[in-house]
Amino acid sequence: MAKRKNTQRDGTSLRNGHGHTLYLISMAAMSGLLLALAWPTWGIAPLAFVGFIPLLWLEGQIAHGEKGKLFWLSFFAFLIWNVATTWWVWNATPAATAAWILNALFMATVFYVFHLTKKKVCNNPWGNFFLIPYWMAFELLTYWWVAKWPWLNLGGVFSSHVSWVQWYEYTGVAGGTLWVLIVNILITNIILFFKSRETKPLLINIGAELMVVLLPILISTRIYKHYEDQGEDTEVIVVQQNCDPWNEQFDAKFYDEVIQNNIKLSEPLVTPKTRFIVSSESAIQEGIWLHEVDKVRALNTLHAYLKHHPQTCFIIGGTTYEWVPKGKEDDFPARQIGNSDTYYYCHNSALLIDTINMQHRNKSQLTPGVEAIPEWMGFLKNYSITMGIARGTLKTDETSKTMRFGNHTAGVAICYESAFGEYVGTFCKKGADLIFVITNDGWWGHTPGYRQHFEFSKLRAIENRRCVARSANTGRSGFINQRGDVLQQTPYWVPDAIRETLKANTKVTFYAKHGDYLSRIAVYLTFVLLIALIASALMGGIKNKKAAKMTKSKKVK
Repeated sequence: MAKRKNTQRDGTSLRNGHGHTLYLISMAAMSGLLLALAWPTWGIAPLAFVGFIPLLWLEGQIAHGEKGKLFWLSFFAFLIWNVATTWWVWNATPAATAAWILNALFMATVFYVFHLTKKKVCNNPWGNFFLIPYWMAFELLTYWWVAKWPWLNLGGVFSSHVSWVQWYEYTGVAGGTLWVLIVNILITNIILFFKSRETKPLLINIGAELMVVLLPILISTRIYKHYEDQGEDTEVIVVQQNCDPWNEQFDAKFYDEVIQNNIKLSEPLVTPKTRFIVSSESAIQEGIWLHEVDKVRALNTLHAYLKHHPQTCFIIGGTTYEWVPKGKEDDFPARQIGNSDTYYYCHNSALLIDTINMQHRNKSQLTPGVEAIPEWMGFLKNYSITMGIARGTLKTDETSKTMRFGNHTAGVAICYESAFGEYVGTFCKKGADLIFVITNDGWWGHTPGYRQHFEFSKLRAIENRRCVARSANTGRSGFINQRGDVLQQTPYWVPDAIRETLKANTKVTFYAKHGDYLSRIAVYLTFVLLIALIASALMGGIKNKKAAKMTKSKKVK
């Protein structure tokens, strides 16, 4: 007996000792690495189908007394995923560290709440499906709150396999997230049911797995083979001006050089059929006060140039300013001039310039930390916090705005906005027949950042069945058709201009009409699960109290 007790003690020591801890950490790290290795542009997308399996296995196997470990193990996994995938953000701002940690904490919280719900409501492999509404609701939140960061939303992983996800025109990227989670859960359940030798649920999960993996690919491949771009032929030129955002001297001479570079690069490609010349975000370096646009040298130069090509307009980015109306000084984006009682707004704007007029829209989906700060950080409103340019929060348009030229309506997404599927879809609902993306990815240097950003445009093309012309200051610029195929693209760090004839489509897709409806359904299901979790916890508390009273009364007797 003594020997047996020692063996049990040794086994317990092994389970709770260094070997067991190393096993737990290794499993968590495996999840983080699998998800990171799946990510575009150099990743292997199908790895996303197994990325959650080690974590789900841990969730099912971890001992009752180690429940606190699950949160930190999942945090470790998600931190690896965040850092390995978006390490390049550090090139732009040291705030990247906070972004990695916060996003990993949010993800770990979601995973842990899923664990609690499963434990209280359905503590068996079928309870793994509770992860789906929780995770999809979280992804919707990444589009809405101040700390907007949809970069790692799971459905985005298939941008490198556009022939697999042509059905995004019906579901958007949320459909891809649903796909990834279901496949991960089914494989996990197959392993669990195989281990427990439960034949019937094992066969159900194997059959469902084959259908869930293969059917979407088969349907999508068929759509891909038969889909042809729709709409009127429209000739577009994209300019990649190639300015270094970190090292250039920002003075009047430089401002003029940038505009002249845009003209020199585009001029050899302009034909009588050219309708749009698209340049990058902030290509007009000269500040534009909206009440005196006639005094802006860059605008006057472009107006004069376009008089030689009146059939053409420029789509280009710039920083615009306007005075804050009296009585609106408390508006959070309002910025004070020194110690005066004068306030102004700053906008990151897209401009449409023709021979005479200028149309503009202001960026609505702001980059966290760089262009937007929470209101509780109002003490930073008049101080630069990142990149040497961001002060407080930019003033945004309340709704998306399109811009018209001739018989065309353009939807122009500014930089980070191209990561927001539902938002880009609102341009199409308002009549946009082409989508333009203008961005400055030079802050990140020659890293995966600018390549990952380019990938979003492929998904927006599929969701909306719109051709996309994308101009980046320092690459990658290019053209994408309505199937998400890249027609042309420029190399990194090369001044260049390219021309393409695109189809201007006016048909509005199901996804553009309805937006992220799958994620909204997930939000409702999340509320139901949270109510079930709370109710179960309350019932458990009542039962425990009754049991304690019964035990106490027995002792008294």
